Amino acid sequence: MLKTLLLSLCLLGLLPAAEEGFAPLFNGKDLTGWHRVNGDGEYTVENGEIVGTGKHVKSNTFLRTDKTYGDFDFRFEFKFDDLSGNSGMMFRGLQKPGEDGRVHGYQCEHDNGKDRAWTAGLYDEARRGWLVPDKDDAKEAKAFTAQGKKLIKWDDWNEIRIVCKDRHLQIWLNGEERVDFTDEAPEFTPEGFFALQVHAGDSCHVRWRNLRIKEL
Repeated sequence: MLKTLLLSLCLLGLLPAAEEGFAPLFNGKDLTGWHRVNGDGEYTVENGEIVGTGKHVKSNTFLRTDKTYGDFDFRFEFKFDDLSGNSGMMFRGLQKPGEDGRVHGYQCEHDNGKDRAWTAGLYDEARRGWLVPDKDDAKEAKAFTAQGKKLIKWDDWNEIRIVCKDRHLQIWLNGEERVDFTDEAPEFTPEGFFALQVHAGDSCHVRWRNLRIKEL
């Protein structure tokens, strides 16, 4: 049944053609294999896409995978329906103890700020903050912004690729590498979940599609 559904979605253009070694992380129909944690943002499925929305969101909200992953090549597309709110994709994510523990760990930034344009930067959610670029290095931050402005599609789909091999983390945006980072710090995380983010704030409206993974 699932194979038939995925084939139909591929033929309709809602999922990409099969890539050798890759498996879908989202079935294109419902949120089986995922669950919402932390805040009060909302997640729905529309036309084979996951849509994250929120108005006056009190705290960052995440839709996380039930399963965890270690080393992988992960690919997906995202777009903002409007630029009213920030977002991101957690990878090797963790949760603090408790029934609804705070999500923390590596995040691929989805930046809605045209003046900064740090989409596909590496942020350490609820831990160390920015890893790439180094926000305290003015030259690096300026160059990262300039690259981002050339690459980002503000009103269309953007292709993201994240590759993790042990401590080596890489992120590409629309075919160009943005992050090449080796985490030698004690906070290094070898395994965790993926999670989509609706950021706290007045409004957020973002969507994702074509999520697929090759475990390495």
